[in-house]
Amino acid sequence: MLGAAHEYRLLILEKHIDTFGHVNNAAYLEILEEARWDLITRNGYGLDEVQRRRIGPVVLDVHLRFVQELRNRQAVSIRTWIDSYSGKIGKLAQQVVDDAGDLCCDAKLTIGLFDLEARKLIRPTPEWVRGLGLRPGDLARG
Repeated sequence: MLGAAHEYRLLILEKHIDTFGHVNNAAYLEILEEARWDLITRNGYGLDEVQRRRIGPVVLDVHLRFVQELRNRQAVSIRTWIDSYSGKIGKLAQQVVDDAGDLCCDAKLTIGLFDLEARKLIRPTPEWVRGLGLRPGDLARG
């Protein structure tokens, strides 16, 4: 793990629930994205910065594993961290855990930084490194 894990608290709401009475698989993607945006926004690289710089995060690959049901009005924490970042490609991990600390879902993502004008992946900028909650030297070790 590079840097520290970011923790985001969330209350599961009716909008997340499907006809089976638990969180729908597609809703997990929205919940995890919400936590990733919280991470970068709190570190100074939110939507305003993406629009100003015309450089922003992209997800290249996602692997989800569902371990335990999440139900309506259940409080959870989403932990997000960077496993590695080499060249233009980063590996990000997320876990959804309940208040008892039990793992409910984990995700492994391949991410990058996308130049909206050139329409291509670019190497991480210093601002993006900070947005991920990392220090400049962290990527050299990752």
